[in-house]
Amino acid sequence: MKKNLFLICLLLSSIAFSQTKNFTITGIVQSTKDKELIESATVHAERVKDSSIVSYTITNSKGGFNLIGETSDDKIKLVVSYIGFNPYIKIIDVKNQNLGTLFIKASNVLDAVVIRSSAPITIKKDTLEFNVKSFKTKADANVEDLLKKLPGVEVDDEGNITVNGKSVNKILVNGKPFFGNDPTITTRNLTKDIVEKIQITDTKTNAQAFSGEDSDGENKTINLTIKKENNKGYFGKVAAGAGTNDRYEYAGMVTRFKGTERIGLLAGGNNINSPGFSFGNQRLQFGGNNRSFGGGQGIVTSNNYGINYINTFGKIFEVSGDYFYKNSESDNKSSTNRETFLSDGTSFFRNSENTSLNDSDSHDASIDFEIEIDSTFRIDIESDFNKNLNTNTFKSQSQTLNNTKTLINDSNIGSIADSDRNTFDNEINLTKKFGSKGAFLRVELTANLRETNTDDFVKSETNIYGSNPDQIIRDQFSDGNSDVKILGSEITYRFPITAKKLFLDVAYDYRNTNTKSKRSTFDFDQITNDYTSFSNLLSTDFEYSNAVKRPSVELEFRNKKWSASTEIAYSSRTLENKDFLRPQTNLVREFNNLEYGFNVRFRKSRTSGYRFRYNFRNSTPSLSQLQPFRDESNPLNIITGNPSLLPSTTHNIRFGASNFNWQKRTGFWSFANISFTNDRVVANTIINPNSLIRETTYANVDGFVSIRAGGSYSSTKKWEDFGSLRTEFRAFGTYSKNINFNNGVQYSSKITAISPRIGFDFTWNKVLQIRPSYTVSFSKNTYDIQNFSNRNFTSHDITIVTSTNFLKKIEWLNDVKYNYNPNIADGFQKSAWFWNTTLRYSILKNSGAISLKIYDVLDQNTNARRVATDDYIQDSSSTILNQYAMLSFTWKFNSLGKAGKKFEPKSRRWRH
Repeated sequence: MKKNLFLICLLLSSIAFSQTKNFTITGIVQSTKDKELIESATVHAERVKDSSIVSYTITNSKGGFNLIGETSDDKIKLVVSYIGFNPYIKIIDVKNQNLGTLFIKASNVLDAVVIRSSAPITIKKDTLEFNVKSFKTKADANVEDLLKKLPGVEVDDEGNITVNGKSVNKILVNGKPFFGNDPTITTRNLTKDIVEKIQITDTKTNAQAFSGEDSDGENKTINLTIKKENNKGYFGKVAAGAGTNDRYEYAGMVTRFKGTERIGLLAGGNNINSPGFSFGNQRLQFGGNNRSFGGGQGIVTSNNYGINYINTFGKIFEVSGDYFYKNSESDNKSSTNRETFLSDGTSFFRNSENTSLNDSDSHDASIDFEIEIDSTFRIDIESDFNKNLNTNTFKSQSQTLNNTKTLINDSNIGSIADSDRNTFDNEINLTKKFGSKGAFLRVELTANLRETNTDDFVKSETNIYGSNPDQIIRDQFSDGNSDVKILGSEITYRFPITAKKLFLDVAYDYRNTNTKSKRSTFDFDQITNDYTSFSNLLSTDFEYSNAVKRPSVELEFRNKKWSASTEIAYSSRTLENKDFLRPQTNLVREFNNLEYGFNVRFRKSRTSGYRFRYNFRNSTPSLSQLQPFRDESNPLNIITGNPSLLPSTTHNIRFGASNFNWQKRTGFWSFANISFTNDRVVANTIINPNSLIRETTYANVDGFVSIRAGGSYSSTKKWEDFGSLRTEFRAFGTYSKNINFNNGVQYSSKITAISPRIGFDFTWNKVLQIRPSYTVSFSKNTYDIQNFSNRNFTSHDITIVTSTNFLKKIEWLNDVKYNYNPNIADGFQKSAWFWNTTLRYSILKNSGAISLKIYDVLDQNTNARRVATDDYIQDSSSTILNQYAMLSFTWKFNSLGKAGKKFEPKSRRWRH
């Protein structure tokens, strides 16, 4: 019976495909008034019966279009749309044809209000806008589900978003942040039905957008516009679940919209390692992956609560703020086996077992003010405060053995550490524009404060064996305080040489970081029975400053196709250190360096472009690397700074290209980043052959090279009334030449790695979605030391994500991952299947759902890791979350738009 049913479905599908007709429609779009050729107009075909999109494209620089598609209908509706013009609409026969010149008429103000474009894509200057109605998703889809349907947009399992290979670092709702800048809270909680448009632009600061500056183009911003009729009311989600092994989770969110005012509440907690305000693991998340909402390694129990407020007062003043409380408790046990290779051909082994218990409480608050005095003067004020209380209990046992597996030293450490960290960051930005040619003056003031107080109790025993045995026993209490003040100011003036095209920017930047750090360590005194014996060896009392002055000049040019800039700057840095316990290590160093660079970007069209960037930068050593202080806090690894270090110099070259073909639904992006560094600061460690105690200092080396490159090609095929298939191939590669020291011997290592990936996303209407992918990673390490063996590594990863819908109310979700790493050492698991499954039943007219989730169905979860560097190979494992089952309930509510009528007083009249 099942076989016959499958054959019938296959036959019906074949008949449907055989009745589709291909078509190619060409033409030219011109304005009615001045006969101007219209570039970047949207031309799309709709089905007459339901207005669903059949195909769409964008006109080229000469106004021409070539619309290709297929449909089973005899007639289609052709629509030409362009911002500021009335749409051209015509019902035409489905056949190959040239429509000649199509004229569109400029709209007046009334037209702009009445007419809403049905175009799936609209291009407005540097903004790409998608019409949400044009992209089919499941009925209860959220914004993340919608983004996955947009051409050129990719969303990974963690909720990270890229557009043509560029990372999205900001998501806005009606141009404003939604619960800070955490994208996943927005994309996983806003539902598709309340969003009207999705706009994608290059990321700019508020000041850059106000002054009309060009962005660096490295990141993207997504803005979700909500329909005006939906900008009033409430929406939210609450959920709770209980499972085996005492596993649980709960989460809730409610947001109120009222014109320009928005207020939201968040709450969440779990003991299943879900980050932040997430709920579950399979498209039920509340988000929170990109903001630190409490966490740690091992098994994490977390509770998180937050509130967000934003409002605009008139056309001048806007305020936004949020507060989050986070608590987390983590329990982790880890084991590590490391083999370190020495330049003489020998090696030694270090095995350790660690236990860690961590309890953290954190308070985060921020408030932002945006004040636009008039069209020429703007003030932005940002303040952020964080308070973190942390208690960590740590135990460690380690052994070090030589290449004959003879025990050389061992150690046992137990510690209890309390810390209280406070940060207070402030920034004021004032921008004043002059005239209409692009001139402006900007003043930026920053004041950042950091204060940390710590209390540590440490008991340790270190035993050194062999011909010169020794035992180091410590029972100590340390009281630490760190006070950091970072003050800065930057002033920039732009001279327009040619109005809105060629500019000269003159800037001066000053930053001063002053740090006071004191750590008093006391040994336990048997006589007083208290920690009263001051340890000068392990105590510190520093004060150091880092002052930077950087004048710069930048020339910038831009037009519709090209943008270019070149900058030259002079950086003068003074580092000063005062050691009140060891005055002989006091230090003053000055570094004066020239820095320069240039950037070129070419926009071939609205959907393709190229970028080239070069810069030369200097990087000064840190004070800890310069300071000739002998740090013996770890008796097996003693570190001393080098006051003679020079600044590192780096030449960096970056190239990028992207192209998306709207007609063929194909996308391509690539990048390459090359850097050459001289005088790079690296650690130089000498290992005592008898005790294996490490003495480390720092040195400058030349010849470091780093190359990173990657690219992606994707294509989408759609079948009318059936589904779609998206195919993507991407590959990343790296090459690095590192110069390091091994037991005092300088050597170079070359690491070459490549990681190709192929993935598919197949959707069969609202019945089935399956997303399989396969990634293989190759790595080759070579060394110029004869006694070092070259090493090759390979690993394989397979992922299959499915969503199957039965009878419109039942959804079966699966997330299957397979990893095979043949390089893992014996005793560690080399391969594992990891399978999570969820059965979800919709109730309450799709407003609620009951879910049964099984985590790690096959009970094979593992976190065995192998890390290979220049001179060691390390295998490690730690506590993992074991298999459990959980039953949960989710309810979402939405009164935005017409549904919000029930929240209004009856005396009011609802306007449609």
